[in-house]
Amino acid sequence: MLSQQEISDRFEIQDLVYRYADVIDQRRFDELENIFSDDAHIDYSAVGGPVGDKQSTIAFLKKALPNFKCYQHLNANVQITVNGDTATGRVMCFNPQEIATGKDKSQLFMLGLWYLDKYVRTKNGWRMQERVEQMSWHFNAPDFMSFNKKS
Repeated sequence: MLSQQEISDRFEIQDLVYRYADVIDQRRFDELENIFSDDAHIDYSAVGGPVGDKQSTIAFLKKALPNFKCYQHLNANVQITVNGDTATGRVMCFNPQEIATGKDKSQLFMLGLWYLDKYVRTKNGWRMQERVEQMSWHFNAPDFMSFNKKS
């Protein structure tokens, strides 16, 4: 049986996962300061993005995501394992996106991926200490995405 503390921890971490998606989808990137820990490691390389710390990731998102007309991060199958003041998670993400491809033209594509997360309890609550994207599948993805590049 789960303890009250573990139930609370799981709900708090699940809320953190959903807040991340909401912050990204509403383009409020500065709020990621309160999602990631100060020593966070973020790896978006599975979809052609960078690997970096919290500040470089926020800067990347501010520069890259305005190129997308719209997108949505739908999270499900949130699997969380709590171990005291740390936790791990595996989160499914369905990510439809639309990107401009020219004047009055755009391309709709979809990604299915997993977030492999590490969380840490801080004095300000749970934070993501690591987020690594793992590709599951893609549909109609633009050529610039890393999994479309031939070696």
